Amino acid sequence: MIAIFCTNSINILAGINGVEVGQSLVIALSIAANDALYVNGTDLPAAEAHLFSLYFLLPFIAVSIALLRYNWYPARVFVGDTYCYFAGMTFAVVGILGHFSKTMMLFFLPQIFNFVYSSPQLFRLVPCPRHRMPRFNPHTNCLEPSYSDIRTLSRLGQWLTIALDRLGLADARCDKNGRSVEMSNLTLLNLLLVRLGPCHERTLTLRVMAVQALGTAIAFVIRYQLVHFFY
Repeated sequence: MIAIFCTNSINILAGINGVEVGQSLVIALSIAANDALYVNGTDLPAAEAHLFSLYFLLPFIAVSIALLRYNWYPARVFVGDTYCYFAGMTFAVVGILGHFSKTMMLFFLPQIFNFVYSSPQLFRLVPCPRHRMPRFNPHTNCLEPSYSDIRTLSRLGQWLTIALDRLGLADARCDKNGRSVEMSNLTLLNLLLVRLGPCHERTLTLRVMAVQALGTAIAFVIRYQLVHFFY
């Protein structure tokens, strides 16, 4: 389950220059920081497990930093599915073989949110287009939320659309009769554009990395301050 989720969660949160490598780099640095807390500890099995994790992560971090330089906007190298699966499997391997899979999942909080948030479209409760990445506006040189047609919805889909719109988690557009005809696609990228407004592609990547870093901070609080409530 972890191997499947890690590989696909990064691939779902993708589509703009630098976002796949950027989020993977933040996750890798977060796990490496967590490993560093154990390698000099008195618990030898834990120290060896986290040292094993670093053996995988340090080369991965070095490669990702170099790749990010060329994948940053305007990208000269494009990662595609190959890097997403490679990154996800690297995290899955260190989490499983290092025996800290629950802690590993804490560093994927933005990816977990993105999956849950996307689930109405992924499970066809509302229409899901082939591509859900943000839309480029050539007049402003900014990215804007992309939309899908929601004129044919089930009753459950209508309820979800109304709830998401009222909670500010989506932007529903209506015709002159007040009937919803379009809704912003349910991805974290589009949500950031809905809530914070259109922005340059480079800025959106930085926002995703900031969200990932915030997720890391929450993960450390849960792991080391609220551990008895979650473990």
